[in-house]
Amino acid sequence: MSDRPSTDVFIVGAGGIGCAVGYALRAGDFDFTFVEVDEQKVEWGKRHGVGLDEHPLLPARFVHFEKWHPPEGSLVLLCTKCFDNATVLARLPSAVGVMPIQNGFDRALMKRSVIEGISSFVSECLPARTHTKITRDGDLHIGRWGGSEGGEIHPAVEPLIQVLERHGHFQVKRVPDVLPFKYSKVMYNAAISPLAAVAGLDNSQLLTIRKARTLFFQLLRENYGILKAAGVPMGVVGPFHPDTVDRILRLPVIARLMAWPFSRSLRNTYCSMSGDIRKGRTEIDYFNGHLIELAGTRDIPLNRLAYDLVKRMEVERATPAPHWLDQLVTAPNAIAPALTT
Repeated sequence: MSDRPSTDVFIVGAGGIGCAVGYALRAGDFDFTFVEVDEQKVEWGKRHGVGLDEHPLLPARFVHFEKWHPPEGSLVLLCTKCFDNATVLARLPSAVGVMPIQNGFDRALMKRSVIEGISSFVSECLPARTHTKITRDGDLHIGRWGGSEGGEIHPAVEPLIQVLERHGHFQVKRVPDVLPFKYSKVMYNAAISPLAAVAGLDNSQLLTIRKARTLFFQLLRENYGILKAAGVPMGVVGPFHPDTVDRILRLPVIARLMAWPFSRSLRNTYCSMSGDIRKGRTEIDYFNGHLIELAGTRDIPLNRLAYDLVKRMEVERATPAPHWLDQLVTAPNAIAPALTT
């Protein structure tokens, strides 16, 4: 029996998350169309379909973004990077539903959508292909913004979630309020992404290279402090609640001992900003930029320094390398003494 909806559904962005979600939907015979700006991906997808890990390729429909005109009443699963949101939203008629599955905070998008998915699994799409690899297992939390009952959820969302629950290579977790998980995810992303992106490191190296680990732990604590002071709720994304993570990081010896086993699960996984600096734009505004906005006038030296460094490297289209971390390590008051040992 087909799970095809009675309306048009589009996945915009055939990257790691888009292809992982799309593969699950195609496995469940759910009818949708991929929308992608990369011409090579569109052509590859038309010939081969969508792929996930070593599983068989599945046929799927693809259209280039420039040729896409979504009809009124359709549903968009927004799986692009945040800096593309404005371009996509400008294309949508007012009666099109939007369900983001991405990282970062975008106020314009939050005004447009009612429900969102937050991914804790890590996926990486092969270059110029619509074939993704899940490099670290995790969940897909799906829920309303702030648990609000206001705003009508698009009718295609429920059957779509049911297909993901049956066919996804990740665990779907329905939650009444997605914001606690979104805040916890940005706590991690705003520590991992700027450091890994400027240094050209994979995620595991943030835990195995001393300089990077020191900065990573301090950014995590600073991010946690910002969210805690702002009074926003935080949920469990990964093995621990952020409260537990902060307690661990207050014990440097324990934190370093735990770093090694965690690094093995992150080996050969890359942050969502990897490679973006050389293209001249990143999601830093939607990660650290959001935390800086939340912090107001609070003293948050590492976030401000990391933000400024990434923005400067964007302009210069600089080549990432570990030496860029020195500009954060040597900054006054940037590193807590307890974490430098």
